[in-house]
Amino acid sequence: MVNADIEIETLAEFDRVAARGSLSGYRIQSVNLLERTFALLSADTSAAVFLGCAMEPDASVKVRADGALVFPPVPDLPFNPYRGLLYTAEELFAGLDRGYGATPDAEAYAWFQETKADGDVFSSMLRSLHDDAVSDALDEHLAGARVVGVMGGHAMTRGGDAYRGAAELGRALTRSGLTVATGGGPGAMEAANLGAYLAPAPDDALPEALKILAEAPSFAPSVSDWARAAFAVRERWPAVLGGDSVGIPTWFYGHEPPNAFAEHIAKYFANATREDGLLARSNAGVVFLPGAAGTVQEIFDNVTPNYYASRGEPTPMVLVDRAHWTEHLPVWPLLRALARGRAMESRIALVDSVDEVPAALATMS
Repeated sequence: MVNADIEIETLAEFDRVAARGSLSGYRIQSVNLLERTFALLSADTSAAVFLGCAMEPDASVKVRADGALVFPPVPDLPFNPYRGLLYTAEELFAGLDRGYGATPDAEAYAWFQETKADGDVFSSMLRSLHDDAVSDALDEHLAGARVVGVMGGHAMTRGGDAYRGAAELGRALTRSGLTVATGGGPGAMEAANLGAYLAPAPDDALPEALKILAEAPSFAPSVSDWARAAFAVRERWPAVLGGDSVGIPTWFYGHEPPNAFAEHIAKYFANATREDGLLARSNAGVVFLPGAAGTVQEIFDNVTPNYYASRGEPTPMVLVDRAHWTEHLPVWPLLRALARGRAMESRIALVDSVDEVPAALATMS
């Protein structure tokens, strides 16, 4: 259960609560309060917690005297460890006109590489605070949603049939009322988020978008060109018209940039937290597109709680491409053997193409 009732994450929420004269017991998360000194001096702030909120010195002294707990902003960081909301593509790619290296996403990765190497406990604490805040924001965003995870490799290039199929899958799942969640990176992940983004648009929007994206088929050698092509699609079909989906990437794989088609991005430093969180939140099932070692790992990360029913009733698992999962990487025989005689046996399926996925999910849900 997400307890968002005591969390204040925007200035509008702060003003609404402060007007009642008491902030006691609230958690105010990353709100700039420099222009709210009068409200802070006037309101009861006992037992409140201020996480990364900028405030004037006299306001800070007063709320501390009330008994509030104050975690001040941390200067010179390329990210906010106390953030209350998920990221957006515009936020992570700000400054792209000067090249990807100038973006907050690239700067956060550079900081991660530097601090990971020196083993500074303060830096590791900041990463943990950030990731916990992101998880909290993700839970709040997905509360009540039926989420389907779409997993697949990063190597899938724009312009190919497999990429188009993954995009069509994301579109179909979104149009059926599900919230698509991916690993948030390039390849199959981007394709599924793209399909979800274009779900409200006419069908001919997807072929047009694929032509634009094909001009920069991969994030190598230029992340900048790859990302600019995505924003060209977003400009052609503005976000206000776009479908909702979630991307859950990680700075652990810094060579893989986040894709720009997830409307909400939960980016983590800790890859293990990110992977487990993505699978655990996919309450309507998980679709596994053809992939390599990473996708195989995700399959069995999902199998384990389904096998032991440690998260309750097993969730559906659909593997796409029979030849890939029975011949190239024969995961399916092992999965079927593990499921035999257990509750998860009726919740696994192997299909030949993405066209069969919605029906397979509906049958098992």
